[in-house]
Amino acid sequence: MTTATPNLLLVLPELVLLGMACCILLVDVCLSEQRKFITYGLVQLSLVAVLVILFLHYNTATTFTFSKMFVIDKLGNLMKISMVFVVLFIFLFSRNYLKENKIPRGEFYVLGMLSLLGMMVLVSTNDFITLYLGLELLTLPMIAMVALQRESAQASEAAIKFFVMSALASGILLYGLSLLYGMTATLNIVQMSQIIPSLSNAQYPVLLLSLVFVVIGICFKIGAVPFHMWLPDVYAGAPNPITLFVSSAPKIAGLAMGIRLLVSGMPGLHIEWQALLIVIAALSIGLGNLVAVAQSNFKRMLAYSSIAHMGYMLLGLLAATQMGYSAAVFYALVYAVMALGAFAILVILSRNGIEVENIRDLRGLNSRSPWLAFLMLLILFSMAGIPPLAGFFTKVGVIEALIGVHLIWLAVYAILFAVIGCYYYIRVVKEMYFEEPETDVAITYPLDARIAISINGLFVLVLGIFPGWLFALCRAAFGA
Repeated sequence: MTTATPNLLLVLPELVLLGMACCILLVDVCLSEQRKFITYGLVQLSLVAVLVILFLHYNTATTFTFSKMFVIDKLGNLMKISMVFVVLFIFLFSRNYLKENKIPRGEFYVLGMLSLLGMMVLVSTNDFITLYLGLELLTLPMIAMVALQRESAQASEAAIKFFVMSALASGILLYGLSLLYGMTATLNIVQMSQIIPSLSNAQYPVLLLSLVFVVIGICFKIGAVPFHMWLPDVYAGAPNPITLFVSSAPKIAGLAMGIRLLVSGMPGLHIEWQALLIVIAALSIGLGNLVAVAQSNFKRMLAYSSIAHMGYMLLGLLAATQMGYSAAVFYALVYAVMALGAFAILVILSRNGIEVENIRDLRGLNSRSPWLAFLMLLILFSMAGIPPLAGFFTKVGVIEALIGVHLIWLAVYAILFAVIGCYYYIRVVKEMYFEEPETDVAITYPLDARIAISINGLFVLVLGIFPGWLFALCRAAFGA
């Protein structure tokens, strides 16, 4: 492990992303409506450039820079590459929807790039200051994105709820971090992990209190029970492209924050935070799956499904083993791809001002577009954990990690609710394949979106057949 002096080359992906976001904001202001395609092209070229740099940096040895506030390692690079790919696809799927619904396209792209920048900073944080900056840079642009459709009262309401709950979560997290700083006298996460074991017994109650606040802050950001209240309203209230953004890449960043704070920062307290996460994960899996069964709105159903998936993801984290951490990262990456595909199909189907958001809106999709129906079937079955799709192996990974630490009862509980969760996914498939469509309007969408959604859907199948390479990358990120 090496320590580097401030080196701009190490943060080149973040610098390129920030610089291009600022340039694109200025360029977009000067373009007429007919030339807005230039903005889109610049955005996608910027993301491709960031991807190239990240691939070149992928095998860089673990390195600290900027006074050890920022860390570059394989885990961070893997998560960054995944997030950039997801955001690139989000912009591709959203382009036509934004134009047809007169949502400011330049603002959407710039806010999305800035939020992605916050995710990348959060993934590489090794200091409380950079952690908080990354967290707010991730969240505030997303809140603005939710409110972009200014004439929509529902979107404005969702943005206000998102803002209030995010502010509350940030305050709770900051209070926990301030307590940790007061006891350890350091803002550096790695140094904190070395100081905590030497604290006296008299400081232990305060340490536990700070841990509780930190866990609450993490769970607010990923939408785990009982800190999930904002999630269904934001999913349902935001326009489909914004829901697509909120539901995918930020989940990876949320897990990264949990890993940096708990695994890197407080490994000596793993028994304490394991107990907290067991309760939160169990509640998330149970409530998420049960409430999703009662939903008629497809976006709210996927919101509660997301809560359950975050519970499964936490199962890997709470195992507190290399296998568990690898399984949690694998789960987050695969879930981001599945959420991307499910909401992307809603974006594609939402045309000419018609918002597809209820389960009944998908009735007879097979007769209108057999290929889209098949891709949605693959994604929903993968979310349900049906083999041989990728979602099956995400659940196998976290359950295997639980069995490895002798949490058999929790593994059985997770399997039981996975079976219950199959119901609401299969119900959507029934609507698509066995019900008559409510409209016979032809479904048309651009060639690039057709290729992208096909890649997205088939990737879930291919990754289910060959999951080993991605899981190996996740294991290598933790040195396993």
